[in-house]
Amino acid sequence: MARALFLFNHDAQHQIAHLADVAGATARLYPQIETLIACGTPEARAAVERHLGAASARLRWEMLDLPGWARLIAAPLDRIMPASRVLRLRAHADLFESVAIVVSTERTCLKVKKHLSPRHTPLFAKIPHGAGDRSVAAHPDYRRFDLSLVAGPKVVDQLTEIGVPKERIKVIGYPKFDGIDLSARPRLFDNDRPTVVYNPHFDPHLSSWYACGPDLLRWFASDAGQRFNCVFAPHVMLFRKELHVSPEYREAKRRPGIPAEARAASNILIDTDSPALFDMTYTLGADAYVGDVSSQVYEFLARPRPCFFLDCRDAPKPGDEGRHLFWETGPVARSVDELVAALPRMKDVGARYRARQEELFAYTIDLADRPSAERAADVIAEAVSS
Repeated sequence: MARALFLFNHDAQHQIAHLADVAGATARLYPQIETLIACGTPEARAAVERHLGAASARLRWEMLDLPGWARLIAAPLDRIMPASRVLRLRAHADLFESVAIVVSTERTCLKVKKHLSPRHTPLFAKIPHGAGDRSVAAHPDYRRFDLSLVAGPKVVDQLTEIGVPKERIKVIGYPKFDGIDLSARPRLFDNDRPTVVYNPHFDPHLSSWYACGPDLLRWFASDAGQRFNCVFAPHVMLFRKELHVSPEYREAKRRPGIPAEARAASNILIDTDSPALFDMTYTLGADAYVGDVSSQVYEFLARPRPCFFLDCRDAPKPGDEGRHLFWETGPVARSVDELVAALPRMKDVGARYRARQEELFAYTIDLADRPSAERAADVIAEAVSS
């Protein structure tokens, strides 16, 4: 019996919804494949089980536990690099050698390859945990995957441009959408003010948080900002550590804290670590989006609405230009003052950019009648049977 291993090795939970339903669909549609879930932490396992519900019973579970000495070594290093993730892979190389395919949402899994026998190296397949436009969306490591299961034609173009053979790329849609009512409008505040979701990234070169994010929250807390509600819903990794290092841009910055006046303001909802960051509660419930480089803007654009972007950097770095296609879905402000001056005109902004939003969403995410997780399961089943 062929075995397919679905890898949940990240310490945060933002990637689970992109992969868990694919594992469930593979086990349900292809019982001839033994479907394994490998989790790096008990918290990850609990989150996957919650996501899958009764479907969890069809799966075999493996924990990527580390011996005590390895945990001691990894703990201080985890502040600046994914040490525990890498050590878990190496410690369980025999598990990876026992399967026909490894399916992951991140590139880190490739590091186990050098510890595997060439005769027992499985196929490696990647399902991206997002569909963004920055340079890591088309990282050269994609050439090392046997399969890339991507959201839509945009990612196909991104990957073929860097030399990934087109036959290794399969369009499956966006599995995270399968279990979500995209027409839902969660009520986030007990008033009728327009609600803005602010979703900064964690990358210290690209994120708006380091240079001007706290000032934006101070403005929402001020008398002038009280005409709006604000949900502060950053990328979950932003508040996992204080010092952020960008290997991509060779830059490090210390993360600013959240201003006290923002924490006290009744019109600001602050969430840095709850499941609502991942289940689209905020992107579905908000009237407008403010961000920088997070691919969550495409989740917001599942229902087109006004988007604004905040770029407070002095200058981009070489190789960064032209990597922000999503900035064509709304105006890009270079300061907090410029951004907040535009917010009262959000309806006009939404109307002006709607056609481009719809165009880029269709280019980015290929939605079909068949659930994306089932489309992905078909690809996986074909790969392990060929």
